[in-house]
Amino acid sequence: MSLLVLGVNHNSAPLDVRERLAIPANRLADATRTLLHQPGVREGLILSTCNRVEFFTEAEGAGKPDLRAFLQNYFSLTPASVEPYLYELREREAVRHLFRVASSLDSMVVGEPQILGQVKASYTVAREVGAVSTSLERLLQSAFTVAKRVRSETEIGSSSVSIASVAVDLAHRIFGSLQGKQVLLVGAGKMSQLAARHLMQHGATQVLIANRTASRADALAEEFHGLAVPFDQLKEHAPKADIIITSTGAHEHVFTRTDAERILQRRKGRPVFFIDIAVPRDVDPAANIVEGAFVYSIDDLQQVAAANQAQRSQEAAAAEKIIALEVDRFQQRLQTLDAVPAILSLQQHAEQLRLAELDRARNKLASLTPEQQAAVEALTRSMMNKFLHAPMQGLRDAANSGDMDALNAVRALFTRDEEKKG
Repeated sequence: MSLLVLGVNHNSAPLDVRERLAIPANRLADATRTLLHQPGVREGLILSTCNRVEFFTEAEGAGKPDLRAFLQNYFSLTPASVEPYLYELREREAVRHLFRVASSLDSMVVGEPQILGQVKASYTVAREVGAVSTSLERLLQSAFTVAKRVRSETEIGSSSVSIASVAVDLAHRIFGSLQGKQVLLVGAGKMSQLAARHLMQHGATQVLIANRTASRADALAEEFHGLAVPFDQLKEHAPKADIIITSTGAHEHVFTRTDAERILQRRKGRPVFFIDIAVPRDVDPAANIVEGAFVYSIDDLQQVAAANQAQRSQEAAAAEKIIALEVDRFQQRLQTLDAVPAILSLQQHAEQLRLAELDRARNKLASLTPEQQAAVEALTRSMMNKFLHAPMQGLRDAANSGDMDALNAVRALFTRDEEKKG
C-alpha cells in the first residue's frame, strides 16, 4: 500500500483558507473524478467538511502523486496562499489519521457523531465514480470498524455533542436564557436539525426555518413545531429573530453587511446574534462591524468546544489506545497480504514441477487402474503440500515481522525462473 494524505483542518488552517478549499456536496463527485485522473493516482477519496478538506490517495505502482499541484490547479491557488497550512501524512501515519478522524478524535468537538457519517458519504461518492477499489476499500472498512469499536468501548460519545449543540450553548451563554427568544435557522440540513433540537430543549419560544427547498423547511418546522418561511422572503423575516443560525451550502454570503444594517434598523436597537456554522461562511465577517450585530463563525465555537474536550480527555485517551492497537493490526494485515504473491509463486512453481514429473512417468503409470492413478495423484499432491508448509509459514512470518528482503528474494527467484522458461 502506498497511502498519502494531504489536507487542512481547523487546527492547521484559519477559516478563510478552509473556505477557499471547501467542496460542496454537489461538486464532490466531479472533484473526486479529477483527483483520480491525476498522474500516479490509482485510488482516491476527498473528505470536505466544515472543519477539514483532505485528499486520500493510493499511488499507482511506483508513482508519487503531486497532490499539491492538483490542489493549486483545481482551486486556482498560489503555493504561498495554501502551503503554510497543509499537512502531509504517509503510510502508517495516514492510516492512524483516518482512524482518528472517523472516530471523532480529530474533531473540533471530540466525540461528535457527524464526522463518521461524513466519511461514509465521501466513501459512497468515491465508490460511485470508481475511485475506491481494493486498497482504499480495505482501509475505509477498517476505519468504520474502528470508529464503531471506539463508540462501543468508550464513553466518548455518551452525551449529545456536536457543532450545532456548541452553537446553541454559545447562544445560551450570550442571553443567559433562551426563554422568549426567537430563533431563525437558515438551512434545513443535519446541522439545523440538531440546532433546532437543542434550542427547544433550552426553551426557545419559536423557531423560524428557511431553506431553498421548501419541503425540507416544512418537514423540519413540523417536527419541531416551528414556522417555515419562504427562502425568498428570508430578509423580511430575519429582523424577527434574536438569534440567526446559518448552515447552508451557499457559495456566496447569505447575509451581507448591508443586510445586517437593515436588520438592526428594523429591530430598533435590539441586538442580533449570528452564529454561522457554514463553510464557506454564510455571513459576511464585515457584518460584525455593524453596531448591535454580533457574528460568531465556526472557529469562534472552538473555545466553547475546548471545555467539552477537557471533560472527555479520559475517554479520548482510552480511544487513542484502541486506535493504536487497530493501526498495528491493520499494518500486520497489509504485511500478510505482501506475502500472498510470494506464496502463490511458490505454490505455482511446485505444482509445475509435480505435473512435469507425473508427465515424465506417464508411460510407467499407464498400466495402473484409474483408482491407482488417482492414488498417485493424491500422494504427490499431499507430499507437495507437506513440503511447502514450512516455507509458506516462513513467508507469512517474514511478512508479519516486516522482513521484506525474504519476500523479495522469493519473488525474484521465481521471476527469474519464469523468465528463463519464457
